[in-house]
Amino acid sequence: MPTYPVINTKTEEKKELSMSMKDYDQWRKDNPDWDKDWSAGVAGKTYGKPKMDDGFKEVMSKVQAAHPRSNLSRFT
Repeated sequence: MPTYPVINTKTEEKKELSMSMKDYDQWRKDNPDWDKDWSAGVAGKTYGKPKMDDGFKEVMSKVQAAHPRSNLSRFT
């Protein structure tokens, strides 16, 4: 069951709802003072530093070779 972090636009009260998307859509229509809490994020949690794809590293090393004065070392 998906969870939806919401915030009251008038009181700034926050809560997390757990319901189907259809029920959430109806709840939003019934509760116009509440909106999605975008500060809570839109995706799952990320732990640690995500790894870059090897293909991306290869492209960035080619860019670095073509532009030697640019500082792209963090991507290669």
